[in-house]
Amino acid sequence: MMRRREFIHKSILATGAVVATGAVLGTSSQGYMLQDAITNFELPALPFALDALEPHIDKLTMEIHHDKHHAAYIKNLNKEVEANKDLQGKTVEQICTDVSKYNTAVRNNGGGHYNHSLFWSLLSAKGGSPSSTLAKAIEKDFGNMEAMKNQFNDAAKTRFGSGWAWLIYADGKLKICSTPNQDNPLMDIADDKGYPILALDVWEHAYYLKYQNKRSDYIAAFWNVVNWEEANKRLNLAMKTK
Repeated sequence: MMRRREFIHKSILATGAVVATGAVLGTSSQGYMLQDAITNFELPALPFALDALEPHIDKLTMEIHHDKHHAAYIKNLNKEVEANKDLQGKTVEQICTDVSKYNTAVRNNGGGHYNHSLFWSLLSAKGGSPSSTLAKAIEKDFGNMEAMKNQFNDAAKTRFGSGWAWLIYADGKLKICSTPNQDNPLMDIADDKGYPILALDVWEHAYYLKYQNKRSDYIAAFWNVVNWEEANKRLNLAMKTK
């Protein structure tokens, strides 16, 4: 069985992320730019217009979320990279995989950069549906799509404070979990480790301007903007490299 580090490495190559001298950009299957640089990370452009996900996610929230919050994680991560030679030359995925080696600032900001980069790639106004492979996996592991959504929604609703809900692939099956703050299932400190297939940001900055304290409404709206094409490809990659 392929070791987890090998799996992450192949995953990076499959999404087009490359490590080389200077700033290097790769693209996901959606055309979304993923940044992995030797000494600096950069804020990638959104793969859609700021208002493309309305009315489900409003333009102002998306602008602040991407241009302010995500940018701040990258700025602070770069400060840590400059101060720690062991971080230089590593991709954000590699940082997450070995996050227990680093301080809290690296954990929070590295996780924030990875999580948001993934989140943008999993959003789309195009709609779509799970591929037959993903649909069959959902039916096998949850019973049906509705049961999977309900379990995912519960994970998002019951995450106390700030954090994320995840659909992951681990040990040959799909699972649902949640993480606090900017942790993610790639991290070696995670209670539930696996390869992310879907992710939902449940920090208040992701929804409060439109939904205020109604997190449940935001969670329900999320299913209208899921990029199933990306989720399908992520599952295929996970199954090939298990």
